[in-house]
Amino acid sequence: MTDTPVVSVRDLHKTYGKANEKQYEALKGISFDVTKDEFVGIMGASGSGKTTLLNILATLDEPTSGEVEINQQVLTNLKGNQIADFRAKQVGFIFQDFNLLENLTNYENIALPLSLQNVGRKKAQPEVQRVAEQLNIEGILEKYPTEISGGQKQRVAAARALVSHPAILFGDEPTGALDSNSARDLLEMLVTINHEQQVPILLVTHDPFSASYCQRILFIKDGKIGQEIRRGTQTRQQFYQAILDTLGTFD
Repeated sequence: MTDTPVVSVRDLHKTYGKANEKQYEALKGISFDVTKDEFVGIMGASGSGKTTLLNILATLDEPTSGEVEINQQVLTNLKGNQIADFRAKQVGFIFQDFNLLENLTNYENIALPLSLQNVGRKKAQPEVQRVAEQLNIEGILEKYPTEISGGQKQRVAAARALVSHPAILFGDEPTGALDSNSARDLLEMLVTINHEQQVPILLVTHDPFSASYCQRILFIKDGKIGQEIRRGTQTRQQFYQAILDTLGTFD
């Protein structure tokens, strides 16, 4: 495991509401690191703070205090267009509901992050082809999202997230809209991406089965990391049981 973290979170706090009004503290001093070869899961009940944390890491929200560093860049130092540029180049995001544009072909959906960076079609084409081959979707590039299955849509979404060579890949319940076979297929694909391409993955999920594919799980409760477990030498089935046992202590 490499020593230099790709993601470094230090004493992260997030409070909603004005000072003279009733406030809600969603995050209460969260700290952790993610290194280049890690596949990390974040679990917690609804309202625990896991979505707030993910939104801050993905530059979709700002912390009240604390620091987030991704790929040696401190996010709180970025302003305006710098944030959008950072998000386009450094962050890949796979959503639960795919977020594909139905009026674009799958090829155009995958190429969209490059288009937003003003990368021309000639330069974009080999990058789209690269991720399409890796995810085995070359045959559906000219089709539209409405013409393919849910599992294929999530592969297109994954290709879109990877086309810019991001520093980290975030997943927000990416198996939530998939059947069990497609979910297993996607999770195995993420493990392969993590191992072979050395892309760190941070997966927010409530599903113990999905979490069992991770190497490490951070359990968030009431805005804090309540517990952390690592898979180590356990089989995935053993880790799945360990996750269930840990979740049982959070009731």
